[in-house]
Amino acid sequence: MSTSVSKLRLGPLPKTETVKLTIALTAALKVDLERYAALHAQTYGEPVDAVTLIPHMLESFIMRDRGFKALKTKVPRSHLGGSD
Repeated sequence: MSTSVSKLRLGPLPKTETVKLTIALTAALKVDLERYAALHAQTYGEPVDAVTLIPHMLESFIMRDRGFKALKTKVPRSHLGGSD
């Protein structure tokens, strides 16, 4: 099965520094993430698993969230538990 690069929202993965975070997913979401990872690997020719994709997917989601963009300029990180 051939997949066009333009059909996947998440492009090739950049190299980044990471921190560990534990999350719980539904079984259905886990299956979908594994399918997405398989399609991503097939599309870009590099093996990747769902655990590697999740941070990039979350970052992509947050970057596209207009409400978050608007609020993050109004609310200092210190009020959200982050650091300025």
